[in-house]
Formats: sequence, C-alpha cells, structure tokens
Amino acid sequence: MSITAEEKTRVIKEFGTKDGDTGSPEVQIAILTSRITTLTEHFKSHKKDNHSRRGLLKLVAQRRKLLDYLKGKEEARYQDVIQRLGIRR
Repeated sequence: MSITAEEKTRVIKEFGTKDGDTGSPEVQIAILTSRITTLTEHFKSHKKDNHSRRGLLKLVAQRRKLLDYLKGKEEARYQDVIQRLGIRR
C-alpha cells in the first residue's frame, strides 16, 4: 500500500528544489499526497480495513501540519503546491 520507489523518485524530481532534495516541505507534501491517493484507492476495494484507515488519517494530519507550516512560512510556495497537487482547501 505504499508508493513504489519509481513513483517516489518521480515526485522528488518534480517537486524538489535541487538534486536529492527530500527534506523540503513541498517534496514531503507531494510524497504524502501520493501515499494518501494510493491508500484511498485501496479503500475502494477493502472497505473494512480499519487498521490502514487509521494510518491514512495520520498521513492526512501530517500533510495538514506541513501545509500549515508552509503557509505560515511563505504563502506563494503554499499556493503553488496546492495548485500543482490539486488539493482543495
């Protein structure tokens, strides 16, 4: 239920500010969004998987915290990430 290494590498290249950038909030938010999307698809066929559902809620909360941090730090970067990922507020 996690994302593949290829998917993670693609996300890092797309959202990273430089080579090997895995720590910036944009990359972390994009990776979490990819994982959330994967889990959401998983729940379409496994409706009673409550253990994974708890993990999904933790991922959503972690992404929310990172988005709040980015919004407080630099509004333009926040808006850019929201738009590029298609996350609605």
